[in-house]
Amino acid sequence: MDGLSETEPLLRPAQVQRKATDDIPAEGYLSVQDDTTRNAFDNVPDAKKQIGLASAVMLIFNRVIGTGAFAAPSVILRSSGSVGMTFVMWILGTLVACAGTAVFVEFGTGLPKSGGEKTYMEFIYRRPRFLATCFYAIYGLLIGWLAINSVVFGEYTLNALAIQPTTVNVRVVGFLCSTFCLIVHGAFLDFGLKLQDALGFFKLFVLFIIAVAGLFSLVGVPGFAVRGEYDVSHNFAWSSFWEGSGISLNAFVTGMYNVIWAYSGYSNANYALSEVQDPVRTIRRAAPLALILVAVAFLSVNVAYFAVVSKQDILEGGTMAAALFFRNIFGPATERILSAVIALSVLGNLMSILFSQGRVVQELGREGVLPFSSFFASNKPFSAPLAGLFTQWLVSMIIMIAAPPGDAYLFVVNFSLYPVTMFNLLISGGLLLLYTPAFKSYEWCPPFRAWKSVVVFFFVSHVVLAILPLIPPTAGSETYEHLPYWSHVVIAVSVGLLGIIYWFVCFYWLPKKRGYRIVQETVLQDDGVPRNVLRKIPNRSDDEGRE
Repeated sequence: MDGLSETEPLLRPAQVQRKATDDIPAEGYLSVQDDTTRNAFDNVPDAKKQIGLASAVMLIFNRVIGTGAFAAPSVILRSSGSVGMTFVMWILGTLVACAGTAVFVEFGTGLPKSGGEKTYMEFIYRRPRFLATCFYAIYGLLIGWLAINSVVFGEYTLNALAIQPTTVNVRVVGFLCSTFCLIVHGAFLDFGLKLQDALGFFKLFVLFIIAVAGLFSLVGVPGFAVRGEYDVSHNFAWSSFWEGSGISLNAFVTGMYNVIWAYSGYSNANYALSEVQDPVRTIRRAAPLALILVAVAFLSVNVAYFAVVSKQDILEGGTMAAALFFRNIFGPATERILSAVIALSVLGNLMSILFSQGRVVQELGREGVLPFSSFFASNKPFSAPLAGLFTQWLVSMIIMIAAPPGDAYLFVVNFSLYPVTMFNLLISGGLLLLYTPAFKSYEWCPPFRAWKSVVVFFFVSHVVLAILPLIPPTAGSETYEHLPYWSHVVIAVSVGLLGIIYWFVCFYWLPKKRGYRIVQETVLQDDGVPRNVLRKIPNRSDDEGRE
């Protein structure tokens, strides 16, 4: 198969290259590289770059802050055993997130185009050609990222409306919410970005209010004291701060696992870099700024919760810490208000997920390895990747409707998360390879370089995350009630094997059997988006080769 030499950078400055378009359906093709208004790496018109610094920050902030800031503290306290160990876990999780942000900023400045892990794995793992793309593509198409939080949105919306949630009405509301996100991002791009940004700022404001109210309660400001009918918190007294810290290694690792996943989403802007204005400069500023906001939010609301709610109430309350916080200061009548706030938080999260994952599907279409690639790559008819957004929406809705509560629901959650661990493992390990003399020909010289020790730390942390689900859980902490604890790992890895089988059949076995090679060419669609097409070129016979 023809292609780039392994000594050539995958993304290189624009050059004038006329591409043959024989036997390719006419779509108004032009030479991609002869337009000086296009990005030097991705050839995306500047007019399509609508994401500025604030939108990039909110794209990350919205993705990370869903329900984690409201619900995670309760879950993590149960694993940590003490308030002090809870903060140790949050600080360690913040360090892992900082390391991950540094890794993705380095990749984002070195390869400033959409796609995230797909783009980075293609750059690092170039041989066999198309294998990394096919491996990633199956996950990109089959993981329904909206499914879980659509259900969460339905639950909190119904609670806010004082309607008893059921399996059916929760999913109906979740379906309507995800459909709203699809319409807004697919047909009203400018409005969708503005709404997404507004929800992010609203979420930031709410977390600020919680943090300030908790601080006022801690220092004794009138009007913010815990109501008389509830236990007063003494969590920050040194005698109780570390009480219960003698936990098992399994419980500590489980708690860390929850903290790290609470931070997942710091790479969200990398999926849409082709639409970011001045992407190298923007990602260097947006990603650290967003992570600072997230880290401050997580740590400050934890201080607020523990300042207002007793440890025993959090452990035995059977509800999220935020609900107990509002109850203790403002009374139980605020529960519906909190449910509405969390529903809006989840809406921002869903919009952020769909926005980025729709672009991932579009990038897979632009690569040309999927059937109907022109459909997935298109920006028609509203100058937005409606096909990619629709694909992600459709898969998510099928999963949401098909997965009943219980083990199946938990399986979908864990199945969605494990591939992220594999991708982070592959790209951080690959980044370490790029630093070695063996990969010197790749000419990896990004404008931003993460410290090597930071990359190693991120790599090792995801080795642990990859292995942890394979360790048998202790009694009472089983992952599922009826399924094997390792089931989601086996299925997640099997999905990747399907991508490898697809590559083997389409890009190795068939070309070898039928005597052709695959040539990848870049063309420009009439909607202004360049994409690759694959052409089958018959191999020359030995006689033709000697002429």
